[in-house]
Amino acid sequence: MHLSNWLVFCGVAFLVTFSPGPGVLLAISNAMAHGKRDWVASSLGNATGLFIISCVAMAGMGAILAVSALAFTVLKVVGALYLVYLGIRQWRSRTVSFAAAASASAEAGTPAGKAITRRLYGQGMGVALTNPKAILFFSALFPQFITADAPVFEQVAVLTCTFVAMSLLSHLFYVLVARLFKGQLANPHKQRLFNRISGGLFVLLGLSLLRLKNKVAA
Repeated sequence: MHLSNWLVFCGVAFLVTFSPGPGVLLAISNAMAHGKRDWVASSLGNATGLFIISCVAMAGMGAILAVSALAFTVLKVVGALYLVYLGIRQWRSRTVSFAAAASASAEAGTPAGKAITRRLYGQGMGVALTNPKAILFFSALFPQFITADAPVFEQVAVLTCTFVAMSLLSHLFYVLVARLFKGQLANPHKQRLFNRISGGLFVLLGLSLLRLKNKVAA
C-alpha cells in the first residue's frame, strides 16, 4: 500500500470514528455506570465486532447486502431493535455513586466482576455486528485505498487495524471528556437525567437505523 493512500485513509477514519455513534455512547454510559476500567470491555467488544465485520465485508457480505433487499432489511431491523433494547435498559437503569462504580471497577477480578466484563464485551460486539452501515462502509471504503499490484490481505489487515485503533482512540477521548464532568453527575437527579438522555439517544439511533435505505438493492 502506498503511504499516501494510508494517510488519506487515516484522515477518513479519523472523521468517521470521532463522529459519535452507538459505540461511543455505549463506552461513555459504561464508564459512568461501572467505573473507569469497565468501559474498555465494551470498546474492545466493539473493536472485535469491527474486525469481524471487516472479514465478512471482504468475504462478500457487503455485496450481498448491496443487492439483497431482504438481507439488508433483516440485519437493519435486528440492529435497530438491539439499540432500542440498550436504550430502554439505559433509561431504566438506577443511579449509582461514583464511589460504588470505582469499587466495582476495582473488583473486576472477582467472579461477579468478570461476569459484568463479559456482558459489557458482548454489548460492544453486538452494537458493531448489528450495524449494516458498518458492513457497507467497509465494503465501499476499503477498495478505494487498496493497490491492485500488492497483496490484498496485508492491505486489508493494515486498513482494519488502523480503523479499529482510531475507533478505540475516539472512545478513550470521549470517555475522558465525560469523566471530567463526573462531578456534575454525582447528583442522583443529574445521573437519572444522563441515563434518560443517553437511553433516548440509543433509541433515536435505533430508529434512525430503520430509516436507512438500501439504494442499491432492488
